[in-house]
Amino acid sequence: MTPPLSIDAARFLGRLGSLARIGRDAQGRLTRLAASDADRAGRDALAAWMREAGLEVMVDRIGNLIGLWRPGGRDGAPVMMGSHIDTVIDAGAYDGCTGVLAGLAVVETMRAAGREPARPLAVAAFTNEEGVRYAPDMLGSLVAAGGLAVEEALATVGTDGTILGEELARIGYAGPHEPGFLRPHAYVELHVEQGPVLEREGIAIGAVEDLQGISWQEVTIAGAANHAGTTPMAMRRDAGVAAAQVVTWLRERARAGNGRSVATVGRLRLEPDAINVIPARAVFTVDLRDPDAARLSALEADFAARLAAVARAEQVTATVRRLARFDPVAFDPGIVRAIEAAAGARGLSTRRMTSGAGHDAQMMARICPAAMIFVPSIGGISHNPRERTADADLVAGANVLLDVVVRLSGADPASPSAGAGA
Repeated sequence: MTPPLSIDAARFLGRLGSLARIGRDAQGRLTRLAASDADRAGRDALAAWMREAGLEVMVDRIGNLIGLWRPGGRDGAPVMMGSHIDTVIDAGAYDGCTGVLAGLAVVETMRAAGREPARPLAVAAFTNEEGVRYAPDMLGSLVAAGGLAVEEALATVGTDGTILGEELARIGYAGPHEPGFLRPHAYVELHVEQGPVLEREGIAIGAVEDLQGISWQEVTIAGAANHAGTTPMAMRRDAGVAAAQVVTWLRERARAGNGRSVATVGRLRLEPDAINVIPARAVFTVDLRDPDAARLSALEADFAARLAAVARAEQVTATVRRLARFDPVAFDPGIVRAIEAAAGARGLSTRRMTSGAGHDAQMMARICPAAMIFVPSIGGISHNPRERTADADLVAGANVLLDVVVRLSGADPASPSAGAGA
């Protein structure tokens, strides 16, 4: 039996560290928003590493950066790995970057060992996964999967008033290829868990079998500004009070959701934002998630009813703008089993999991068999500079990814015909 391969751990971890230094400000905060100058610097570094690995580097019109290995000049649908390198504001070092750089490590390991796959391999860094500067999130993979027209996506206006297509051109990553020009045979994404389950249970590898549905909305409540001292409480049309009622109701409603529903108000702005003026306007975002489609729809309907009731009671008006809506995703059972088998062969404990966060894998699952591998997050912390995963766990996850890709690509001499869904 051929012994299992192992990635070059020092090179993989070193690149993670190098990428984490790109986009830091004078205070040391890491912020690499999509299509920013920092994003360009990160992309340039990644593209250089891809070329060093002998990959053909391509960029599509939405800015997705792809490195392709065609062993022996082979064509056909590739096995794709990847994630993203854009970050939230004041981010950690592991979210997204782990999956991209692990994918690159997998290709390098197979090439160095002479383990040529029966089909091409691809490593993708998708544009604007985080959705911080441009909405919706997971935009690059959504466009690649045919869920959003490229022209519409390129016209997206960012939180800073910029236009995504213009910014991609400015940083040199508005590519010539049509999104989706590579339709994968299968897609596998390694990611830090971003939650506490694996660490709490002492488990090394999460085999992600499904992913929560996500509903993003922006709510605007319009009341009337007035003097904070002279306006009786009974005569106020206070947009801030109405918003507060909705926020607290969302928490209680999510808590009643069978332990699976979650609700978050991540942004809240009051106008005119003065200490002695009753707020005339409140604008806030609502993030609703649940792995069950029916429960997510019920949560959305209850939220709409509650918002209307608060508006009537407080004599304000409420309008809602839909930002994003994605149904729950079930990943490919065959790839999930392959992840479990690969982890078991390396003596690593596993458990099946639901992803609470959105990932590019959920978009790729629309067009090919897909699944995800999770490794533990220390303290369950993510989207935070204290985000950490132990080096040993990162390397273990990358080696499981390697084994799964060897199998899916037909490079395993014991299973030359293995494929997605097997």
